Amino acid sequence: MSGKGVALGADGLARCPWGLEAESLADYRAYHDTEWGRPVHGDDALYERMCLEAFQSGLSWLTILRRREGFRAAFAGFEIAKVAAFTDADAERLLADPGIIRNRAKIAAAIGNARVAAELAPGELDALIWSYAPDADGRPAPSTSADVPATTPESTALARDLKKRGFRFVGPTTAYALMQACGLVNDHLAACHARGGA
Repeated sequence: MSGKGVALGADGLARCPWGLEAESLADYRAYHDTEWGRPVHGDDALYERMCLEAFQSGLSWLTILRRREGFRAAFAGFEIAKVAAFTDADAERLLADPGIIRNRAKIAAAIGNARVAAELAPGELDALIWSYAPDADGRPAPSTSADVPATTPESTALARDLKKRGFRFVGPTTAYALMQACGLVNDHLAACHARGGA
């Protein structure tokens, strides 16, 4: 990341610079302001975020955000039990679906990860992921985007634990992006207006 600090939007609010990269796109700005960094709980909700972060790997988050409803429709609302029951025919259907990212390995991982998650007790995926949330008091708020890491010891440990259980496409960088998106860490910059709500 560059060393950019907050930037003022047309509405006069200070935001993390990535929240303004697509200033004209209200959906991107809304994601920054109302979702990113806010706590997400629930096995299905966290499974959805895990899948979307994996599909984002190598792509712009905006690409995923614009297709999120397509992903939800294609993956049965990211209900773990339903996706775990997907067949080879479902995988082929997904490969032909223009509403999602049609990457064979990522689709296979999303289905495989649902099967792994389905073997866990209710609430166990939530508890597992959140067990890696660092102590919020131990980290100063980042001042610029250069202060925001791509990985942390916690994300590396989370990725290792998930992989040990059979989850795929969950390396340390993807695990950290999941932690950021789901509020395990608050990486809104110190002067960002959304930091207090995250």
